[in-house]
Amino acid sequence: MGITKFEDITAWQKARELTSCIYRQTLIPEFRKHYGLVDQIRRASGSVMHNIAEGFDAGSNKELVRFLRYSFRSASEVQSQLSIALDVRYINQAELDRLYQQAT
Repeated sequence: MGITKFEDITAWQKARELTSCIYRQTLIPEFRKHYGLVDQIRRASGSVMHNIAEGFDAGSNKELVRFLRYSFRSASEVQSQLSIALDVRYINQAELDRLYQQAT
């Protein structure tokens, strides 16, 4: 039948998983106390999935591609913020590697 709604897009499904993982990770007390970083990484991870959804409903392939690029950049932002979380020891290297790969 094909893709009829944005929830059918595999990339959106994976972005949703990433967002859920980021939200769970940022509930850890050490991480949660850094409100600015928590807010920013949550927003960036949410933007990955939201931009896919918005692009799907944009009405043209050109617009879809534009929003997919935004989504890709938001995923890169998540990866960068994970590096900060590692540097200040809110996550360990294994967690960084897992989440970084998920964002990829």
